[in-house]
Amino acid sequence: MSDPRLPSCLELPNNLDELNDLIEKAKDWALMHGAGMRSKTNFSMDSLQFAPFCLVPSVFPRKEFEKAVAIQETLNELIHKVAFCHEFLEESLRDSAAGDSEFTGRLYKIYETVRKEGFNPSLNLGVLRSDYMMDHPDSCRVKQVEVNTVSTSLAPMGVTLSNLHRFILQEMGHIDKLKNLPENNALAGASLGLIEAWKLFGNKQSVILIVIEDVVMNICDQRFLEFKIGELCPEARTIRRTLTDINKRARLDDHKNLIIDGFVVAVAYLRTGYTPELFANDGEWDALLTMERSSAIKCPSVQYHLAGTKKVQQLLAKPGVLERFITDPQKVKAVRELFTGLYAFDFDESGEKAIDMAIENPERFVLKPQREGGGNNVYGTKIRDLLIEMRSSKERTGWILMDRIVPPAQENIIVRVGKKPASEDIVSELGIFGIIIGDAQKIVYNKQVGHMLRSKTSTADEGGVAAGFGCLDSPYLVDYC
Repeated sequence: MSDPRLPSCLELPNNLDELNDLIEKAKDWALMHGAGMRSKTNFSMDSLQFAPFCLVPSVFPRKEFEKAVAIQETLNELIHKVAFCHEFLEESLRDSAAGDSEFTGRLYKIYETVRKEGFNPSLNLGVLRSDYMMDHPDSCRVKQVEVNTVSTSLAPMGVTLSNLHRFILQEMGHIDKLKNLPENNALAGASLGLIEAWKLFGNKQSVILIVIEDVVMNICDQRFLEFKIGELCPEARTIRRTLTDINKRARLDDHKNLIIDGFVVAVAYLRTGYTPELFANDGEWDALLTMERSSAIKCPSVQYHLAGTKKVQQLLAKPGVLERFITDPQKVKAVRELFTGLYAFDFDESGEKAIDMAIENPERFVLKPQREGGGNNVYGTKIRDLLIEMRSSKERTGWILMDRIVPPAQENIIVRVGKKPASEDIVSELGIFGIIIGDAQKIVYNKQVGHMLRSKTSTADEGGVAAGFGCLDSPYLVDYC
């Protein structure tokens, strides 16, 4: 089979001076409109550099984009119901928690503790993002990569790139093509979700607490959300604290309100805590438990975090499982069509078969741990080596195997700091954002709010922007593929 390809959305200037001028304008636009990050190599609180980005938008099938947008509210509901189903979480994660004791196991221990004490409060806020790639062998239909439930990023940056590409098309004289760039309200949508949760808490003196890493590189993506909240609802104040800050200075009052530095916390919004490396010591795990015990509305709560694990994703793809949570047969069919092959490594016949299958043809698969944030998956011959190493260990139950999605490539120019831009083949990953608020009995808020697109060179495995693997992009919708 020949390599799958898509045509670019337009021809770039042949004149080198004209192209360089366009790239320099794009860099300045990116910096002046907040498509920025702090440097990992020359970190400074006082400076930014532009985040890597594609010079022009990347082609994406309109029909598949609209399908992903239309199904997001159903996926929101699915994750919400999973998060509130103790029986399913227990049967899904019992072995994975044992196989990944340093992270999933510790999260599950916190979940069990607060479940026995009684969840406080009953309302949960989900800021979700469902990620997709087009699968060429499946006629360029979107297949779900994963659902992100913790520290879900790039809503602000997705909007910024949509606007940057509008500017680029205008600069190139392609105003007629602007209609193919879909409207993107991800920043306002995510902000309104946090505001709605703050309002539901019912204390106008309370704050939205953004829980951050000790060192924040992806600063624009976080700050724009804070600034938008202030713009849309000036009464809703935001503060930023680390897990260490919470461990040292936060307390629960007699009503289980979370108090830090004199502020009552209405919403605790995590932009950290998605890998064990972000918990420097037991005190930071204690901080997470304190938040979970509090009256603050968590985003995510620990059960939402667990509902987004790869093991849950794998089990939802099994025949008959979706029907436990979705009653409409047409919705079940639509969700199931998004799944690619997902396999467990349980100590049974199917688990042994999955290991044999992956060892024999590792290039067909991706090996995934229960992690977010990029840089965690295993590819190629390293899959064989790792599975042979852990075949007899309970560690294997902390991983899942997924059919490798093979997206079509297209030509674009990735603009990076300190590197000469050059035309190269890229592949793209679409993320659709959803906001949901509810408890075990009812859902009070459920919306699809926008999108983002990340791209990477076609030869790269990982694609996370903050982790340094991918670049920001936006979709250019077409009807011919």
